[in-house]
Amino acid sequence: MADVRTISAAELTELHRGLLRGDGTELALTDAREPTEFTRRHLLYAANLPLSHVGLEVAARIPRLDTPVVICDGGGGEAAAVALELTVLGYTEAAVLDGGIDAWAAAGGELYSGINVPSKLFGELVEEHFGTPHVTAAELAGWLADGRDLVVLDSRTRREFNRMSIPTGRSCPGGELVRRVHDLIDDGTTVVVNCAGRTRSILGAQSLRSAGLDRVVALKDGTMGWELAGLKLEHGRDELAPEPSAAGRAQAEAAAQTVAERCGVRTVDRDELDDWLAEGGRTTYFMDVRTPEEFAAGHLTGAIGAPGGQLVQATDEYLVTRGARVVLADHDGIGATMTASWLIQMGWDAYVLEPGWLEDAELVTDGADETAAAIRSRQPPLPYDPEDADVARAAMEAYLVWEVALPDQYAGDDLVEFRFC
Repeated sequence: MADVRTISAAELTELHRGLLRGDGTELALTDAREPTEFTRRHLLYAANLPLSHVGLEVAARIPRLDTPVVICDGGGGEAAAVALELTVLGYTEAAVLDGGIDAWAAAGGELYSGINVPSKLFGELVEEHFGTPHVTAAELAGWLADGRDLVVLDSRTRREFNRMSIPTGRSCPGGELVRRVHDLIDDGTTVVVNCAGRTRSILGAQSLRSAGLDRVVALKDGTMGWELAGLKLEHGRDELAPEPSAAGRAQAEAAAQTVAERCGVRTVDRDELDDWLAEGGRTTYFMDVRTPEEFAAGHLTGAIGAPGGQLVQATDEYLVTRGARVVLADHDGIGATMTASWLIQMGWDAYVLEPGWLEDAELVTDGADETAAAIRSRQPPLPYDPEDADVARAAMEAYLVWEVALPDQYAGDDLVEFRFC
């Protein structure tokens, strides 16, 4: 490992503790192995960044060249190769975890399996903390058969919704829920939020409840739960919850403001954002949380497209440098505020860009920017083979058991902390 600096597990532990203290520490923790190996065992906050992805992704995921970067592997030498590549690209503070993930475990550190684990763990803790109510697939099927006054909102991406959906459901990606829901309901309407599994169902439902709606439940285990109950999904649908009316938007703005006050969501203007982006001593991520279509139609220079629900669902993909600032933009501040509220609870220093920029700014339309597209195109793989029903059922059951068990592992990890509001 000549010419590659190393860091011990004990030193890395102290960096984690500095992040918890909020002492100004920044840390980009990455794992250089290929995704299949990474998902088996990795540090909680490690972002998967194998050598094959470095050139295309690293500038967006670790934007500041003097960010402290620690690279892990399983002892196969991948971390050293990535460290050397980062040095060639101009990164000055890259180091390899000495002994890799096994040394971390031997020193008492936790190793996790799966993908997007910080967000999935957070979703389980949200349900536990807030008591987010749920409905089972069988119960929802009964409600639909009885003609109950309800609306089913799918908080995944439109692409995922098109692939498979709950009957009568509409696509309403998580960052859009508070903005679009009010025109879809009356006083007696129940809102059911679903995703493929658990995280986006829970966070979507709790977003609406935190915004003041009481008749909201998460579909337990999402489309997986629906299939496991022997119920049929629909395919090829593209019904989208419509843009809100003026009255609906006003209700959403008031609800988001209430959440902002409770969670301490602050706003910044363009001048302050520009100063932060130009600042050399601290990382600032600038994320446009509108829909991919809106982002492609025109966005501010330097913004990365990160639809709000997906950003919270996959923080390890978009926000690699812990201790960084995060500034979120959308056209009216609603989705940005709701997204910021969750990021703050996850420990991020998150802000909202003051609305109005869409009319006043010179926008760019390079929505196919290669770096942003590479990150956005990452869709979590199905945890089962859809061509084999028995394999699918067993894999879905195992996946859900894994996800529900994450809080048990969190209970023994003193390097993780969430703060609910």
